[in-house]
Amino acid sequence: MGPGTADPARHGERDGGGMGRWRTVREGRRAVAGAGLCAAVLVAGCDADVGLSDGSPSPGSGPGTNGTVKPAQARRDLDGLRVSAEGAGRGYERDRFGTRWKDIDRNGCDQRNDVLARDLREVRKRGGCVVIAGTLDDPYSGKKITFSKSDAAEVQIDHVYPLALAWRMGASGWDEDRRERFANDPDNLLAVWGVPNRQKSDSGPGEWKPQRAFQCAYAARYITVAKKYSLPVTGADRGALGDFLGRC
Repeated sequence: MGPGTADPARHGERDGGGMGRWRTVREGRRAVAGAGLCAAVLVAGCDADVGLSDGSPSPGSGPGTNGTVKPAQARRDLDGLRVSAEGAGRGYERDRFGTRWKDIDRNGCDQRNDVLARDLREVRKRGGCVVIAGTLDDPYSGKKITFSKSDAAEVQIDHVYPLALAWRMGASGWDEDRRERFANDPDNLLAVWGVPNRQKSDSGPGEWKPQRAFQCAYAARYITVAKKYSLPVTGADRGALGDFLGRC
């Protein structure tokens, strides 16, 4: 690969919410991303690293968790995860993970709208499925976000265990059906504010972390997904997940 040529395997995937989120250079990204998030929420006030560190408080236990985090089980499951280095990731494309937002529960609504309906409050719909408005208590930053279908990219659907990272950690060897199930599994999906979601990109917990109040729930969810799909974690991610469970 010649100078100045980007490696597509090191980029994140679009989330289907109308705005791409592409991976940038890893080194130094935490500081830059923290500054960007501060600028985005300046009118509301901002600690130096909100969304990337032990920042502001979060309402409840976060979207999609239903307050059912079980730290002891999560710690046991973490101990059982295989530790592995990341692969090169060549050949990754979002389309390798099948249909975006497939209606896997066959309720007639696509998975994006199902997650929005689950994670937002004060939800308004058009018909039985399409979420057109609501309020998100963003688990990653603690910020309250007003969602409108006309500005859909403000609230995005994040893969907690990112697709591109999963590809580098072994999903490249799965068949397409398994990858499609993984990409549309509600256990691995969260409605989040677009700003920290773009900063997270395809990073694991060793490189990026949500606000302190959500770290326990985030770790439990990440570990649950990794165990469910027999995905390994890097040494750095394992250490970070253990630290996050210490917040429980």
